[in-house]
Amino acid sequence: MPIVHIHLLEGRPEEKIKEVIREVTGTISTVLGSPKENVRVIVSEVPKSHWGVAGIPMSDKQRK
Repeated sequence: MPIVHIHLLEGRPEEKIKEVIREVTGTISTVLGSPKENVRVIVSEVPKSHWGVAGIPMSDKQRK
């Protein structure tokens, strides 16, 4: 049973998250030959204050 865990910055519309789940499920199913019913996709949204790039939280970078 394939399990895919995706980490994204918070703030995307729910419909986009659903689209990612659909598309990733389809791709994994096709590439691995696994039935879609066996594919698990976990999407974790991380607060911008908890995601750093180059030592700066994304919440601070977006203010500039």
